[in-house]
Amino acid sequence: MDQANTVWALFSQQIPLGLKVSVTLFVYLLIPVYWVQYGPGNFLWFSDLALLLTVPALWLESALLASIILLGVGLLEVVWIIDFAVRLFTGVSLAGLSRYMFNPRISRFIRALSFFHIALPVILLWMVYRLGYDSRALALQTLLAWIVLPMSYLLTEPSENVNWVYGFRNKRQSFMPAPLYVGLLMALFPLVIYFPTHLLLKTLFR
Repeated sequence: MDQANTVWALFSQQIPLGLKVSVTLFVYLLIPVYWVQYGPGNFLWFSDLALLLTVPALWLESALLASIILLGVGLLEVVWIIDFAVRLFTGVSLAGLSRYMFNPRISRFIRALSFFHIALPVILLWMVYRLGYDSRALALQTLLAWIVLPMSYLLTEPSENVNWVYGFRNKRQSFMPAPLYVGLLMALFPLVIYFPTHLLLKTLFR
């Protein structure tokens, strides 16, 4: 009887088991491929970090984790999708976020893995709809950004420009000292991205 209850609980959770398994297997496939292609520093990108954190968020069915991830990358993923679509249909790059998707030197298989940028915000929105939005996400995502941005500057190469810590649109900035620029990013991400998104999510998922 206890075994039957355990099986029933496994399949009656708020997040379908199939989704948990599918995302987990995809991440297990992506990690070694990205590690070889781009190096470990690539996982400091907010979007890649969000994908990794989605696995425990799914299995734990954590509203807090899902809220943090959606707050951190929801808007950025929408910009990635728009940038990719515009480049695909017009040849014009708006933000440069998806530029690598059109690089023939990167295999189509590896580029295809990056279509998680389209699926991820949909999954996260559904998770927050299902589990609820946790307002603590604003403070915790801000703290996470304040850790990840300096690490991106200290541990990655300027050519990688992870999280734009060296400049926007793959151009290295020279109008202010680098530490001051990173500090400016640490202020802008919460003010320009996280706080407006936080207000929107609070309104949508009361």
